[in-house]
Amino acid sequence: MKVNTNPVRGMKDFLPDEAELRERVKRTIIDTYTSFGYRKIETPILEHLNLLQSGDGGDNEKLTFKVMKRGKKLNIETAKEENDLADSGLRFDLTVPLSRIFANNQGKIALPMKVIQADWVFRAERPQKGRYRQFMQCDIDIIGEKYITAEIDLLIASSQALLNIGFEGFTIKINDRQVLHDLATKWGFAEADHESVFITMDKLDKIGVDGIQKELTDKEFSADAVNKMIFDIKQLNIGQYNHIYLTDDLKKVIEGISLSSYGKFKIEFDPTLVRGMGYYTGMIYEIVYKDYPGSIGGGGRYDKMIGKRIGQDVPACGFSIGFERIVDIMLEEEQQFKEKKKKYAFLFDPENNDIKMVYSKAKMHSNDDDCIVSVLKMEKKFGKQLKKLLEQGFTHYVTINNEQSGRIIPLER
Repeated sequence: MKVNTNPVRGMKDFLPDEAELRERVKRTIIDTYTSFGYRKIETPILEHLNLLQSGDGGDNEKLTFKVMKRGKKLNIETAKEENDLADSGLRFDLTVPLSRIFANNQGKIALPMKVIQADWVFRAERPQKGRYRQFMQCDIDIIGEKYITAEIDLLIASSQALLNIGFEGFTIKINDRQVLHDLATKWGFAEADHESVFITMDKLDKIGVDGIQKELTDKEFSADAVNKMIFDIKQLNIGQYNHIYLTDDLKKVIEGISLSSYGKFKIEFDPTLVRGMGYYTGMIYEIVYKDYPGSIGGGGRYDKMIGKRIGQDVPACGFSIGFERIVDIMLEEEQQFKEKKKKYAFLFDPENNDIKMVYSKAKMHSNDDDCIVSVLKMEKKFGKQLKKLLEQGFTHYVTINNEQSGRIIPLER
């Protein structure tokens, strides 16, 4: 039987060029965040199922990859529903695990706590361009700071990370969940229905105003409330009434970020911005780039989530850079994000060179922080090999004999 060698649907293999690009982007993001005082933490990819389905993850909870119970706990004969067979699942984001790790270690953590997470998350959704079932998230969070300096810090650090990668001309969109609740009440929706309305409203960029109207009508909401909402969204989209809903705190954050932009990016208030996670309690934000659909990052304040774990609310907010979308855009635009390091190929003849001597000479150069060194066997078709080395990103080559290494020769096209 022929073996299917394709990766599982929604997953990807990464060959060296793309893997190296991903590593450079990830390292740049982490180094930038570290320079702003954030520190790295790690959590397991598996979480308790009741934590993943606590109501904090919005629609993403429906996309949880569940893991079956093991041994005697797995009883298929007595199972009545799916969750009788599973007790854990793969994390669908990094914020829910962060709330757990804080609750489990709160006595050991000094506040405010500024953390970085850069790791894999998993969602059982329909794969499409820019959306995978396994993908990398790069998050920063500030726990224990209730003032808006937390939002300003998150957004300045994240915009600087994007600038360091090579992105300019992006726009930060910002809103507040309280603004959304005020609007929903104004439109005539009952408070108990707000989150359901917001989940639909969050699809604005995907299904448009008409799609939102149809979905809310199908949910049998009041036609009068839906019509008022649609009318306002059409007005709000062109900014006619934005100043009415702009709060003082939003103004301060916008002013603070604008001062640090130096004209390389924009920040603007968007009262139609929702973000689908149910755990957001305050400001929310997204970053959009050119005319690419969706966002290249987003986040918000979630002051109630940790309180569900420890019985006492702790202020918290975070931001997640859209790592996969950023890499896809760079590949699509053929952006050159090359490291400034020199890359040397030490070429030797296995029949005439002593391998210990070869590696000894190569090591002299590998101690240089600005130099990457690879020891490679010299091929018979030497000119073809040099062309291949150039394509692989090598900047110089050295041919070695047993007496001494030859001179370092630049590779040129």
